[in-house]
Amino acid sequence: MRPTIYITRLLPKDVIDKLSIDLNVRMWEEEEIPVPREILLREIKNADGLLCLLTDMVDEEVINEATRLKIISNMAVGFNNIDIHSAQKKGIIVTNTPGVLTETTADLTFALLMATARRLIDASDCLRKGEWGAWSPMQHTGQEVYGATLGIVGLGRIGEALVKWAKGFNMNVLYYNRTQKFYKERELEIHFTKLRDLLKQADFVCLLLPFSHEVYHFIGKEELSLMKSNAILINTARGGIVDEDALFDALKKGKIWAAGLDVFEEEPVSSDHPLLSLPNVVTLPHIGSASVQTRINMAKLAADNILNVLSEKKPITPVKL
Repeated sequence: MRPTIYITRLLPKDVIDKLSIDLNVRMWEEEEIPVPREILLREIKNADGLLCLLTDMVDEEVINEATRLKIISNMAVGFNNIDIHSAQKKGIIVTNTPGVLTETTADLTFALLMATARRLIDASDCLRKGEWGAWSPMQHTGQEVYGATLGIVGLGRIGEALVKWAKGFNMNVLYYNRTQKFYKERELEIHFTKLRDLLKQADFVCLLLPFSHEVYHFIGKEELSLMKSNAILINTARGGIVDEDALFDALKKGKIWAAGLDVFEEEPVSSDHPLLSLPNVVTLPHIGSASVQTRINMAKLAADNILNVLSEKKPITPVKL
């Protein structure tokens, strides 16, 4: 009997066709609506493989319902939606999709940085609402990007790619990372600094570190108080890294100038979330990897991980704790 896999969201047809050659494919055939939990709990009982998204909570309850599951293939780099320890206890392999979204996420990070700094959304809204009157010298003025100091918190693949964008704008780049990367400092012409010093010196602070319990609310009231009053915080990593109440307070009181957010602690974010009410916040619906080709490549890698494991080969990109 062919192995059965369950896919929690509608994927491109060529990816499904490839999986269907050797596997029995069951899928939640919605693109915008997440699979209901009761359906996931039912489907996981007879699945040999699960292909899921970051928005699907694969916790201990879900894993305990699985009787045949061999692999959880997460179509994302992050995997904080999966109870890794429960999976390991049952011998279930967990994989993710690193590498294929590096440049795309760096692109989005710098685009969000520029849009926030130059108040592009605010200016566009003004024009569309018919509020553009006479030109005035200080109308819609933002912050300089060229020649500014960029602070990167978390120098992984995406952080390294972001440096190349920053260098094109003659930015001075500081970074903080759990381990200092001496060889990258020479190669990329960047400078390692303590987190406190980075927060004090940077005009832009970009968060690019992976989420874990250790970095929950890593940026809170104390960290925000160290930043310049004209500084901008950009988060394209994970929402839980930032204490959103502290960020709201800092932005509301002008302790920092603005923020650009692609991620929130709870997603999808509620339309009445306090941060969405502030004019100095640019928000996006978690689209860091949202280019057509990157999303296709992510789906293909997630599918290939499942095919490998269910044919008793090694996974391509296993999650390692």
